[in-house]
Amino acid sequence: MAAILVIEDDDATAAAIMAELKRHGHDASRAADGDTGLDLATREAFDAITLDRMLPGLDGLTLVARLRERHITIPVLMLSALSDVDERIAGLRAGGDDYLTKPFDFAEMAMRVEVLLRRREQAEAVVLRGGGIECDLVRRMVKVDGEPTRLLHMEFRLLEFLMRNQGEVMTRRIIFERVWGYYFDPGANLISVHIARLRKKIDRPGRPSPIQTVKGEGYLFEG
Repeated sequence: MAAILVIEDDDATAAAIMAELKRHGHDASRAADGDTGLDLATREAFDAITLDRMLPGLDGLTLVARLRERHITIPVLMLSALSDVDERIAGLRAGGDDYLTKPFDFAEMAMRVEVLLRRREQAEAVVLRGGGIECDLVRRMVKVDGEPTRLLHMEFRLLEFLMRNQGEVMTRRIIFERVWGYYFDPGANLISVHIARLRKKIDRPGRPSPIQTVKGEGYLFEG
């Protein structure tokens, strides 16, 4: 169970966020304004924060920037009705770890929090393992059943992201954002092409691919 701080001024939105987080087994606390949120985040031990962009008192950008100035590295998922790319970039540059625009699906919000939590847990990992694959994050090397396999830069990043989130379906939208840094679908079947190339390099004859396609949702790495 993770301790999540929900910084949100709208009562209905805050209640829905907290209910979804609790449904996933987390302990959720709330701050209804930026000043209270900053105070709680600096005094108490939280594993992640959901942070509204527009708040009474301190706004979300200022709040997350002040956390980073104090070397507080709690993962922050920023939530905002401001959806243009410049706003998203501003949120990430201020110190946010992810950005989700309103209105959003609360299940996706909870999944993004899970991704941030796993990333924090695995931050010190040197080698990711699963499905007969070893992904060395320091030497940027991949082995399949002990045999070195050469991957291109984006293939490596895609594999790393999927392996960091083993057992969870990663939607195309999240893959675009976390692997390519796009907040829109660039078209040209970009993900499908890279998945196909990656499978050719890591799949083994007679065995199912560790990267599964979940129709209508995204991709799943099964270790």
